[in-house]
Amino acid sequence: MTTLTVLGALTGAALTGCGGASPAPAPPAVPTPLSQASPASASAAPEKPPTMAPGPAGRIPVFERRPAGGGTAGRSAEKVVALTFDADMTADQGPRAASGERFDNPELIALLRRLKVPSTVFMTGRWAEEYPAQAKAIGADPLFEVANHSYSHHAFSAPCYGLPVVGKAAMTRDVERAFTAFRKAGVRNVVPYFRFPGGCYDDTALRALAPADVTAVQWDVVSGDAFATDAGAVAEQVLDGVRPGSLVVMHCTRSAAPATEAAVRRIVPELRERGYRFVKVSELMEDGVR
Repeated sequence: MTTLTVLGALTGAALTGCGGASPAPAPPAVPTPLSQASPASASAAPEKPPTMAPGPAGRIPVFERRPAGGGTAGRSAEKVVALTFDADMTADQGPRAASGERFDNPELIALLRRLKVPSTVFMTGRWAEEYPAQAKAIGADPLFEVANHSYSHHAFSAPCYGLPVVGKAAMTRDVERAFTAFRKAGVRNVVPYFRFPGGCYDDTALRALAPADVTAVQWDVVSGDAFATDAGAVAEQVLDGVRPGSLVVMHCTRSAAPATEAAVRRIVPELRERGYRFVKVSELMEDGVR
């Protein structure tokens, strides 16, 4: 989510934020029972996606990658990597979509299907409203799981790359509104994970979202695909950064990340040649929280 109109600049800043350095993760925690179930996935994820236990004072936990020293039976060193794609659209971008700007990327989704790459799509509620058929199709495909990226794509802490800020009292409502948009679009395979817009959060946000009962998901590898036009550079950045257990942030918006599909066409076969297996966040988290 990283010069156009003023609104476009804000969107670009948001994309830059999602591709920037990730805030420090919450302390590791043990799994907690879930209230939401998901169908079995193509990447052998559990029937109920794992979450992490709440942090101190009810803060929602934050997962960034499989910890290097964690896991069971030495699985922390297993060559697995999770590619995640943010499907971004802010609450006020309807007029831009109506004028022809494309915030979707069906060619990228088709490529992931052809390459058989299990992936997690962090979707805003507004995106699901704009592209309900695509949202439903993604959610119905066991290759994918759909996670929450807020409804409005406004910031949950400030400053955050110039994004408007969601008030503390409205944070949980914003997250729940996104889940409601998923249900209305008929999206299945929804997991109880949340990604902060711009990757920005603070202690207040972690506490405020406790009623939403979600696990926040960040990343350790920045793709740099936001507004990038050089697919080779994006691919190199990912390939240079991936380690066993890594979690990569990319984007699923044509207008904001036009080089992503071409980059993925190189990233996937090269990582497979190195012995990596692709997994969804749920599988990465399953081992990481044990």
